[in-house]
Amino acid sequence: MTLIHIEHISKYYYLGGETIKALDDISLDIEHGEFVAIMGQSGSGKSTLMNIIGCLDVSDKGDYSLDCKPINLLKDSQLAEIRNQKIGFVFQSFNLLPRLTAFENGELPLIYRGMTKKEREPLVLQALESVDLIDRMKHLPSELSGGQQQRIAIARALAGDPSIILSDEPTGALDSKTGVEILEILKKLNAQGRTIILITHDILIAKQAKRIIRFRDGRMQEDVS
Repeated sequence: MTLIHIEHISKYYYLGGETIKALDDISLDIEHGEFVAIMGQSGSGKSTLMNIIGCLDVSDKGDYSLDCKPINLLKDSQLAEIRNQKIGFVFQSFNLLPRLTAFENGELPLIYRGMTKKEREPLVLQALESVDLIDRMKHLPSELSGGQQQRIAIARALAGDPSIILSDEPTGALDSKTGVEILEILKKLNAQGRTIILITHDILIAKQAKRIIRFRDGRMQEDVS
């Protein structure tokens, strides 16, 4: 069943009187439960596509539907609601709040959703357990290793039970051994039925996915399962 349907989308930026075409007529479908790597070098368009898929931005042309719901004409508040309800984000820089514990970072999306503490607690504990960090839940980010911080970020993404885990260079700030551990967690989540979209410039990372979509100069060059 199709989760993401993208049809002929283009995205432009205007810099110093020049028009930059960040995405050029992209059409793409991603099914529920897929593990997809979107791969390309800096400036290839992969991050722009990630922002559109993640409802952080909208295209200038074309159509994007998520779970059969058209996205293009939604208001900012509606896009924010979709991000909170359907998309879990994992970033290279972790994006944890330094003064909050691992547990408190994990519950942030649920607070924004308006859930009570009683409703939040079991969901956050389950998410922390899924990344094997229950014993670190009272620690601040500064008291955790880089790999542990990224696992907290994954738990935060999982807590709201999203349709999509959107992971942007999740191993970029980690050593190779820890990076492998993070990819194993993503593969485990995919095996449990989660849809994983991995953004990367590294072919070795991309090969961990079941499908690789290559971008270059704003265009899709290759789509291989």
